Amino acid sequence: MKILLVAISLALCYAEEPFPITLDYHETIGIPKANLIRLAEEGIDFDGSRIVGGTPARLGEHPHLAGLLITLIDGRQSVCGSSLISSTRLVTAAHCWTDGRVQASFITVILGSIRLFSGGTRIDTKDVESHSGYNTQNLNNDVAIISVEPVQFSNSISPIKLATGSDLYVGVFATAAGFGKTSDWSSVSQTQNQVSLQVITNQACASTYGSSVVVSSTICISGSGGRSTCGGDSGGPLVIGSGDDRELIGIVSFGSSRGCQWGFPAGFARVTSFASWIQARM
Repeated sequence: MKILLVAISLALCYAEEPFPITLDYHETIGIPKANLIRLAEEGIDFDGSRIVGGTPARLGEHPHLAGLLITLIDGRQSVCGSSLISSTRLVTAAHCWTDGRVQASFITVILGSIRLFSGGTRIDTKDVESHSGYNTQNLNNDVAIISVEPVQFSNSISPIKLATGSDLYVGVFATAAGFGKTSDWSSVSQTQNQVSLQVITNQACASTYGSSVVVSSTICISGSGGRSTCGGDSGGPLVIGSGDDRELIGIVSFGSSRGCQWGFPAGFARVTSFASWIQARM
C-alpha cells in the first residue's frame, strides 16, 4: 500500500509539472530534419509534409517566407525558417543561430522557392544579430535579425509588415507556414506547408509551460485538433491578414518536448513586443 501511495504521489507531482520545451534545437530537431528534407528532395517517391494538420503551400503564397540552411561550426547542416521584412533584413528565432549548445557558422537564406536544397534565390550570410536578452534556458527574447545583400522583389519574394500596437490577438486565427513536418513520425516532403492556428491567452499557455517560459513577449497558439508548428518550423512566421494587408505577429520559438501533434500549445516571440528593436535595425 505504501508503495502504491508513493507511486500515485509521484504521478500527481509529475502531472502538475509544466511540460518542458525543447532546448537542444540543432541536435534534437534541426540536424535530423535537414537530413530528412535533403533525402526527400532527392527522392522521387517521398511523400508527407511539414506543418502539422496543414496543407501544401503554392509558390508565392507566402512570399515573405524564407528557408534557412544553417551550416554549423562542425560542418553539419540544420534548418529553420525566417521572414523577409525588407530588401536586406529577415527575422528568425535566435536559437536558429545558437541554441546555447551548438553554434552556426553561416546561414544560406532561400527565397522564392518551395524547396530548401534547390531553386529560388540563395544568399549566404554570417551577419546575424540576436536579441541581447535572449535566454537559451527558457527561450525568452528568442529573436534575431539576419542581414543580406539587397534582394529583388517579385511575385514569389516580397516583405511582410511587422505588427505593432497592443493587440493581444486572443481568439484570432493566424497562419503559420514553414518547412517542418506534419507529424511526430512523418517523413518530410519537398514543399512548404501552412496551417491556420488560434491564438490563446498567455495564462492558458503558461499552465502548460510555466511562467518563466511564457512571458509577456510570448504569443501562443492552442495546438488543438493536432494542428501546430512542428520540428523544422523554428524561426518561421505567424501571420494575420492576406495579400498586402498581411502582418507578422509571431516568430516560431518553442513547442512541447513531448511532440507537436498532441494538442499542446506552441510558443512564438510576440512581434509587437520586439517591433521597435527590429525596426531600429532595418
